[in-house]
Amino acid sequence: MDEVPLGRGVGLTPTPIAGRWGRPMRYWARFRWAAVALLVAASTIRAHALDMPSPFVQEVLIKSILVTLNDAVASDNFAVLHAKISKPFRDQFPPEKLRAVFKDLVEKHAVFDAIVASPVIPEEEAKIDEKGVLRLKGRFDTSPKKVKYQLGFIPSDGQWKLSGVTIDIE
Repeated sequence: MDEVPLGRGVGLTPTPIAGRWGRPMRYWARFRWAAVALLVAASTIRAHALDMPSPFVQEVLIKSILVTLNDAVASDNFAVLHAKISKPFRDQFPPEKLRAVFKDLVEKHAVFDAIVASPVIPEEEAKIDEKGVLRLKGRFDTSPKKVKYQLGFIPSDGQWKLSGVTIDIE
């Protein structure tokens, strides 16, 4: 029988246990391990840089973090918000410091959970800046007051997580 070329002049003699495409099973096993190694390498790279999320995912990011902030303000408990933000932001802002940052909202008993039922109105196109921060800026035309936001998200734990927030209730 003829040899089946494999790589740089290395060959295997076909046996009756050849795969579906006429290659010995050992050939395909090598290919499978190369594919697995490539996938593992790609997944570690992917954890460091995330692609621009779709408009739907952007809306989920915006609404989920703002509703979490609303709940933190309403309950005067910033532990859950603290758990949902990026690691560098968590390290810099423990729950007590988050409360101090949002002190005005807590004292005014601000409630802005109506954003869940309102469409997001972007004021700028979503972008990932030179530092890898996903920037989202927009508003909700809620009544009686409008909610404006500027949010920054960075890849953290394989997901987009909050790294900066500005909120205005007018």
